[in-house]
Amino acid sequence: MTESAYLHETRTSYDAVAADYVAFAQNDLDTKPFDRVFLHAFAEVVRGTVADVGCGTGRVTALLDSLGVDVFGVDLSPGMLAVARELYPHLRFDEGSMTGLDIKDGALGGVMAYYSLIHIPRDGVPGVLAEFHRVLAPGGHLLLAFQAGEDVLHLDKALGHDVALDFHRWTPERAGELLRQAGFVVSAQLHREADETERTSQAFVLARKPS
Repeated sequence: MTESAYLHETRTSYDAVAADYVAFAQNDLDTKPFDRVFLHAFAEVVRGTVADVGCGTGRVTALLDSLGVDVFGVDLSPGMLAVARELYPHLRFDEGSMTGLDIKDGALGGVMAYYSLIHIPRDGVPGVLAEFHRVLAPGGHLLLAFQAGEDVLHLDKALGHDVALDFHRWTPERAGELLRQAGFVVSAQLHREADETERTSQAFVLARKPS
């Protein structure tokens, strides 16, 4: 599948579910203490402006903001961004793609891809990680969150809507390899078991661009 095709399918799929996504996911972190711990750790170590890339409806962007992080959101879907701007009018949300961020080299202290890199085909991930590396200042931090595994889940239906979404799963070990190949140093990893609402175990990786 060409890049333009998968980006188009991802965008239109999230546009379709945007209005219903808030009720589905807005409070999911309330029952995920380990996820919150990792996000709080990221907020504690990061310095400078952070881009939440693939921010969706902005719920994790808002969490980082509440923890004192200078953060803005970026997302491919205008529909998701419209919801985010309505929910959090005090925060900045930009339309854009992680495959080519409209951000200057070395401008950011942190990048977060919270369950968003999962929609990039495997052969496209090294290029996205290189883009994250480009926009980070030396010493900047990157947080990845993703479903753990080695397969690809395809959905034709979500929240009652027709979609075309692929979820590419990674083992933490393979994610660490790709990060190191992209020039990052892996700082920490968390791999937790699935809860009753999840299909697979979940993984979080914190990495940094060397100073």
